[in-house]
Amino acid sequence: MRRRWLALALPCMVGMGSMACAVGPDFHRPDAPTDKGYVPEPVKPTAVADGQSQRFTEGLPVEPNWWRMLRCPALDSIVSQALAGNQSLEAARATLRQSQDSLRAGYGVFFPQVDAKAGASRQLYNPGVPNVPSSTFNLFSLSGTVSYSLDIWGGQRRQVEALGAAVDAQRYTLAATYVILTSNVVDAVIAQAAYRDEIEVTKATVALLSEQVRIANAQASGGTTPYSTVLTLQSQLASTEATLPPLEEKIDQAADLLATLTGRTPASWKEPTLVLSDLRLPKDLPISVPSQLVRQRPDVLVAEAELHGANATIGVATAAMLPNITLSAGGGANNNSLGDLLSSSSPFWSLGAGVTQPIFHGGALYYQRKAAIDARDAVAAQYRQTVLGAFQQVADTLRGLGHDADTLTAQTEAVETAEKAMHLIQANYQAGIVTYLQVLVADEQYLTAKLGYVQAVGQRLQDTVALYVALGGGWWNAPAASHG
Repeated sequence: MRRRWLALALPCMVGMGSMACAVGPDFHRPDAPTDKGYVPEPVKPTAVADGQSQRFTEGLPVEPNWWRMLRCPALDSIVSQALAGNQSLEAARATLRQSQDSLRAGYGVFFPQVDAKAGASRQLYNPGVPNVPSSTFNLFSLSGTVSYSLDIWGGQRRQVEALGAAVDAQRYTLAATYVILTSNVVDAVIAQAAYRDEIEVTKATVALLSEQVRIANAQASGGTTPYSTVLTLQSQLASTEATLPPLEEKIDQAADLLATLTGRTPASWKEPTLVLSDLRLPKDLPISVPSQLVRQRPDVLVAEAELHGANATIGVATAAMLPNITLSAGGGANNNSLGDLLSSSSPFWSLGAGVTQPIFHGGALYYQRKAAIDARDAVAAQYRQTVLGAFQQVADTLRGLGHDADTLTAQTEAVETAEKAMHLIQANYQAGIVTYLQVLVADEQYLTAKLGYVQAVGQRLQDTVALYVALGGGWWNAPAASHG
């Protein structure tokens, strides 16, 4: 026990002249990853899809208002309303202020604690001597005390350090809330626009199938088509119509989500009607170097701040094992007359110093320090896992954008092929070579390809949003007022 105490105390004894020592490990930011990229292969521009390729430029700033890259004023308005009225963002701001006030309160440990006390009482005194009457008198008192705990081992400084780390964690949590809010709003708008386009394509398909059913019924009545064809077409029509209510429900749910994100009730929310053609796909996309990513993603910075706080807690637990020195002073006056309370005949004072050295606590202090070390190790592992998750998200998004371009290329080709086939069959119908039923089937195939195209366009836009989020959302480039 003596050797352990000396090992803890010796560094501070050497530096006591400057009072700059604090027991426990000093915090150092984890080293940034040395990876050169996010995927094994070099990041290349995507394939040209729908007439447009996306290029990735290393070092290009991540714009704080990245959603403006979609060049949709109505979307900009919705995001602005969300930033002004979202209650989760307001709660994050209030929590940050709370942590800042807790830090300011924590600084109080570095100052003497001064208290004043005044009292007044009426007392009965019985001397307990025969034939001596009891006396009743007033007693007034006024006193003050001063106490100061010497932070020799830096335990209090480590406690304030932990409070400062908590402020950092809340500041980055506010930034994360800002990024998540803006991405959720943009994703909801894109999804809603895609659902509207899908509904238009589906309604066109329903109209064609209805016409097919009408023709098949007429042909069945004339005996040229078996009635089973009519039943097959009716079943296909009913199945297609059944896809409309879920799409309309998704539009309504997206509207309710946007209302909530902007701080309104669904009944008071009036949304603009947007379709995918109202949004423009950004051509030039930023890509941060891996070493920079961990310094700008708010979730990684929150994990780093929590690691800082856990590291400081080790110093607090270490200082609890060492002697604590407290200086105190007090003084005041007593008198049975309020007017004579401050007379020179009734003062009292005291000066004192105390040293408390923990001797035996059943191993509690030792294991509390070990628990603090274990907690720091757990938070360090969580930090590393957060970094891995960040790299995974960027890698998934980069690869996803490449696949999105390939998918959109295939869907565009499918639409073009189906359209050519539709025109050819229409020409053959006019020439009397095919039946009108074959024309309607070709039309349906075209509309089905068109539905796949709409979904591919929406997915490409949402993965573009995901890249901005994976890179941290650009919050560090925004004026402080815009995100807290």
